Amino acid sequence: MALTSIETCPICNGADFIVHLTCVDYTASQEHFSLKKCTKCEFVFTDPRPDDSSLAKYYLSDKYISHTGGTKSLIDKVYLRVRKITLGWKRNLVKKYSTENKILDVGCGTGEFLSEMKAEGWDIAGVEPSANARESAEKKTDIKIFKSLDNVSKNNFGVITLWHVLEHLHDPNQALQRLYKLMKENGTIFIAVPNLRSYDATYYQSFWAAYDVPRHLWHFDKATMKILIEKNGLKLIKILPMRLDSFYVSLLSESYKNPKRSKFIQLTVAFLVGLKSNIKGKKNLEYSSLIYVAKR
Repeated sequence: MALTSIETCPICNGADFIVHLTCVDYTASQEHFSLKKCTKCEFVFTDPRPDDSSLAKYYLSDKYISHTGGTKSLIDKVYLRVRKITLGWKRNLVKKYSTENKILDVGCGTGEFLSEMKAEGWDIAGVEPSANARESAEKKTDIKIFKSLDNVSKNNFGVITLWHVLEHLHDPNQALQRLYKLMKENGTIFIAVPNLRSYDATYYQSFWAAYDVPRHLWHFDKATMKILIEKNGLKLIKILPMRLDSFYVSLLSESYKNPKRSKFIQLTVAFLVGLKSNIKGKKNLEYSSLIYVAKR
């Protein structure tokens, strides 16, 4: 495995970092990875991380459910149930903040959200680097799914969505600049990312599933996301919670932290942690995951 390190912070261009946490890749390799924190802006990122040629193998796991569609485990069933519930919610959210009908879903996985929007009469396009997931998405949507943003030939999208995708991209500034060019004037972008300031993140620490090293390269909070969005020409208009994420992330985190506990105990503790995270989030908007709505 070839590793690469970050020399300058993509948020503030600082170059002084300290170790924040050490986490385990519970999904694919069981390897340890460090999280570094910028001493200037407190942005957290995985460093060092596998280079481009090495990273793909960390997605090759039956546990990586967004690419495989899942198995029959309890956690997979919870994920699939949450995904089914949130599809309609995401559709209505997009329609609430935009009157457009041309959408690009970046990191579209196996195509469920695009299929939902197509059924509503939208002109859809998607990007998905995983060959297996891309093939599934193409069958589900009956359109050609692009392998990368560089391959997107259309432009003037009224809506662009990244549902838990930005944290995977090697250069978030470059990605947002590219997306800015693909958007029409006054277009809307929806960016969902985990929030490391949430109660469940604080409770589980290095076991927090949303760190998901090394697949998650960047670990955001409200302050760093606002800077990133605005430095790339976009106007942040709203921050919204993803309340169901706290329960799923807590269940996964609990299985990492206490693998010998019974499934019932894991489920009970995770539910209580997720509930507490949402209660606290209602007061300070520090939910497990947040959606940033921005305009060009």
